[in-house]
Amino acid sequence: MNQSFSQNQARRNRQQKLWQQKWSLKTKAIVWALSISAFPVVAIGTATYYYANDLINKQISQTRQENVKNSTETEALQRQLSVLVTGMGVTAIFAGAIAVFVTNQAISRLRKAAAMSNSIKNKLRPDSEFTQYFIASEDELVMLERNINLFTELLSVLVKEKETEADYSQLLMKVTRWVRESFNEEDVLKTTSEEIRKALSIDRVTIFCFNSNCNGTFIAESVAPGLPRILGVTVSEPGFEPGYIEKYQNGSIHAIDNIYQADLSDSDIELLEQFAVKSNLVAPILKGKQLFGLLIGHQCSRIRFWQQSEIDLFAQIAIQVGFALDYTKLLEQVDTKADKAQVFIEITRSIRQSLNEEDVIKTTVEEVRKILSTDRVLVYSFSANWFGTVIAESVVPGYPKVLRAEIQDPCFAQGYVEKYLSGRVQATNNIYEAGMRDCHINLLESFAVKANLVAPILKDEQLFGLLIAHQCSRPRDWQQPEIDLFAQIAMQVGFALDHARLLQRVEAEGVQSQLLVDTIGSIRQSLNEEDVLKTTVEEVRKVLGTDRVMVFSLNGDWSGTVIAESVVLTYPKVLRSEIQDLYFGQGYVEDYQSGRVLAINNIYEAGLADYHINLLESFAVKANLVAPILKDEQLFGLLIAHQCSKPRDWQQSEIDLFGQIAMQVGFALDHARLLQRVEAESRRSQLLVDITRSIRQSLNEEDVIKTTVEEVRKALSVDRVLVYSFYANWFGIIIAESVVPGYPKVLRSKIYDPCFTENYIEKYQSGRVVATNNIYEAGLADCHVNLLESFGVKANLVAPIIKDEQLFGLLIAHQCSGPRDWQQPEIDLFAQIAMQVGFTLDHARLLQAYEAAEGNSGE
Repeated sequence: MNQSFSQNQARRNRQQKLWQQKWSLKTKAIVWALSISAFPVVAIGTATYYYANDLINKQISQTRQENVKNSTETEALQRQLSVLVTGMGVTAIFAGAIAVFVTNQAISRLRKAAAMSNSIKNKLRPDSEFTQYFIASEDELVMLERNINLFTELLSVLVKEKETEADYSQLLMKVTRWVRESFNEEDVLKTTSEEIRKALSIDRVTIFCFNSNCNGTFIAESVAPGLPRILGVTVSEPGFEPGYIEKYQNGSIHAIDNIYQADLSDSDIELLEQFAVKSNLVAPILKGKQLFGLLIGHQCSRIRFWQQSEIDLFAQIAIQVGFALDYTKLLEQVDTKADKAQVFIEITRSIRQSLNEEDVIKTTVEEVRKILSTDRVLVYSFSANWFGTVIAESVVPGYPKVLRAEIQDPCFAQGYVEKYLSGRVQATNNIYEAGMRDCHINLLESFAVKANLVAPILKDEQLFGLLIAHQCSRPRDWQQPEIDLFAQIAMQVGFALDHARLLQRVEAEGVQSQLLVDTIGSIRQSLNEEDVLKTTVEEVRKVLGTDRVMVFSLNGDWSGTVIAESVVLTYPKVLRSEIQDLYFGQGYVEDYQSGRVLAINNIYEAGLADYHINLLESFAVKANLVAPILKDEQLFGLLIAHQCSKPRDWQQSEIDLFGQIAMQVGFALDHARLLQRVEAESRRSQLLVDITRSIRQSLNEEDVIKTTVEEVRKALSVDRVLVYSFYANWFGIIIAESVVPGYPKVLRSKIYDPCFTENYIEKYQSGRVVATNNIYEAGLADCHVNLLESFGVKANLVAPIIKDEQLFGLLIAHQCSGPRDWQQPEIDLFAQIAMQVGFTLDHARLLQAYEAAEGNSGE
């Protein structure tokens, strides 16, 4: 009953309040003005009238018997009283009119203020719950009061939103720095999921990685305690609506406040319920220009209404993750390249330390299996009929051993010999998807093979066998660097087998065999061309006990120069002598290319032409021995021994030894060149990593560009490096320069080239790199040559800098001291650095924008 009474009383109060609010402010003000101004006059007048009238009536009753005069006076008093009452009424009306006028004037500004506040409110909150109520009440004072309260509330909300935006800007910069400090993909993903979950107080943050058919796996996760884990779960049917992958590719963000009100399919809801999800937030991660995966936030404890600032922060972090993945991919490629180069050097040295065939092969299979982390590596040796035997094996425990297994493949000779002789390398990622015949699959299955890698071993230019790697645990996607490394090692095994065979044969020949071993051992310890040649002439002269040994290097026209010499003190030195033999190309090249060794016991009895005898006499030669040095299967030069003291009867063993040493010099030169190239590539790879890190430590555009020109000039040892930035009309200005003293400084030079737009923009936009070895031999226009001459340039190297996918400018290297033959590794390194500059400029611009936003929010 009390409850019913309370409800009725509340209803009556609301009705009364509503009835009161049906009057407008103007009506209320007029009523109050009339009440205050006219009511007192009317009240006093009425009271006076009734009081006076009562007195008159009493007087009439008392003087009713008196004379007429008194009656007349009484009537006169009544008329005066009526006039008084009438005047009071007029006065009340006049006072009320004045009060109404004054009231209207007083509230007009208040009404205007109320109308203006209502207009502002409708713009700020058109859907406010008070809007219709205020319009119905037409009470401007109540409206103004409520609007002021609403404005106070909105201002508080705006201040909080501004503070939140500032906090999120600071947070984004922190997360970006944390992510960028991670130098591999796993660390990037782990750091991202951990930090964003803490920052936004989300129950779970995970990263979903797509595979080729749009299915995928959750590869990183940070989750609150007590919730189910999703890491490693593979989703075979994600259930994305048609076209949604394309939307994510275009940067679409998907925010769901309540999964049960988002028009999701039953299968999607069931999947989300499995992981206790009530709300989720999804942003795409683009690696390069491809959709790598999704950054996903799950709210599991309750429904969550995602704020726009949270959505924006989530999307921006996903973008940063994509950038970081690009960088880690590049760094991993560079590091992998350097690692593979170092691995190749180490394996080659290990193999070369093995001086017999068995040790060479055993070392090979052990080292290669460790390096490639594969389950089995073996060497398969062919017999005469192309059947063969496994002669060496390294296999992890748990898989069958196949050492000494004999394998017969009647189809091998017809289908594969010629291909493997030509250097074919076969990589099979999955034996069941490679189109193999059943017999081959059955053979591989008997060895438990799922994937394999095969490279030929050439010994004495013949197919000796195959170097084979087996992956038994699962199929394997062989990477190109692994395939290249495997092929190079197989080639080195062939060289090592040649050396081992040769050394074994020489050892059987007695003292000279040991001399050959010592000589070749000394040569093989030399890892660059100059040391190889210097060691050769010194060791051979000692071994043969002759007066001079030299290496004669041939030019393209078959003239040449003595590039290494060892000579006893009493005879003339011929080092650096240039010799031209007009008949050499016609009479001797083909013979020497075929391995001919020429022994002359006495120059005067060998039927030599006079100019040959004169040439040898100028070197004090009485007898000589000449053997070809083949480098890369081409005639590099000649190894020559001179006997100056007297003629000499060269023994066959000496001739054979000399020829074998010359052959080994060729091999050593090949190895030295290969090792130099690999070591140079390793150094350049490390150099790229160092320069990239130096550039990335610069957090604004000016520092990035300044660091770049300084580091690149030092790295390439060039005379000048500059950055040329374009204007809108493709003219430009030099904005950064590093130049050695003695050459003109061109910083801030403006360059006008009307032909640039038509001829070069599209090419440089596509990544074109131009290397000019000599500006006078490159077919340049006169205006270009004149411009380069004004800068003192003899050769240059130009690569584009792409910023925000647009051509920002050019990175240019100048060689001023003379022409320069730019090497391909230098060109590649230069192009990679230019690409890194573009990426870093993008990051610098983004960080500057964030810092500017942080500065504005701080103000």
